Amino acid sequence: MTFYPGPSKLYPQVAQYLQDAYDSGILSANHRSPAFMDLVRETERLLHEKLAIPTDYYIYFVCSATECWEIIAQSLTRRESVHAYSGAFGEKWAEYAARLKPMVVRLPFDLENSVEDETVTTALRAFAQAEVICLTQNETSNGTQVPMSALKIIHETATALSVSRPLLLAIDATSSMAGVDFDWALGDVWFASVQKCFGLPAGLGLLVCSPRARHRAVEIGERGHYNSLLFIHENAAKAQTHYTPNGLGIYLLKRVLEHVPPIADVAERLRRQASDWYRFFDNHPTWKPLVSNPAVRSDTVIAIEGQPVDIKLIKEKCKAAGITLGNGYGAWKDRTFRIANFPAIEEEEIEKLKEVLNYASWD
Repeated sequence: MTFYPGPSKLYPQVAQYLQDAYDSGILSANHRSPAFMDLVRETERLLHEKLAIPTDYYIYFVCSATECWEIIAQSLTRRESVHAYSGAFGEKWAEYAARLKPMVVRLPFDLENSVEDETVTTALRAFAQAEVICLTQNETSNGTQVPMSALKIIHETATALSVSRPLLLAIDATSSMAGVDFDWALGDVWFASVQKCFGLPAGLGLLVCSPRARHRAVEIGERGHYNSLLFIHENAAKAQTHYTPNGLGIYLLKRVLEHVPPIADVAERLRRQASDWYRFFDNHPTWKPLVSNPAVRSDTVIAIEGQPVDIKLIKEKCKAAGITLGNGYGAWKDRTFRIANFPAIEEEEIEKLKEVLNYASWD
């Protein structure tokens, strides 16, 4: 049993899907062939259907979510982007963007605060030259999230600023896509990797773009890289990928999407499970949630704080019970552990972990 927040547990059906992929011959198919293009079309159709992605939003297959940092900086940013973040992955995105487009504005905020806090929105209005606002919807490092209500306020701020200049909203959804029910219209660019809420092996990323983002790419006209968005789009329009893709990953994604419920149902289950987890830890004698503000607690990554010596011990106890916990990350590495609350994790596994965590005293 693994509760590591990515790569995390696979859906058990993946074992059979791997055999089916080999037997079908699709793994040997040329990625320009009719059979493979049919696979791409059907996978995109299922993504629109099961995740409720608007029909006019484009879906692109890439290598990883972190590759999307690069694509956004290269193809959707002329000069300047604004990065608001409360954790390590949002900060890493800002650092990497600055290597490509040095005019990066950093707006760090406390993990207990919400991104729509007046300080952040006021700061956003101050940067008149920015072209992209970059947010991490689910901050894996500390178990926080930007709920749709907060994202709506940021979107309204961006819309007001767009009266004088086009401003895109780009959202890193690596630990929440396929687990949280998004209001897709609130963002122009959404991206994720499949090794978390999709319950799949690592090695495939999804980039979802609005018509506004596509228009921005055309305006900028950047074609200097193999993963320039215009080049990606030209191939995607033909149900192809710009490079030889992770064909197995796309096939497995299609099969998983065929069996999972609609995102509204999945998200409701994860919200209920997250609420149970936080109630469990709020009343625990040893462990406490790292984030005390319920409004910004993540539904998909539960970050738990404790003494380093206790954390080391509970990891050993979990390992002895056949359970893998997630390590702490970044500034919280030594004093936290993390629990994935992803769709592939079953209720029986959650109850087993709670049993181990409930030991009042340890040998």
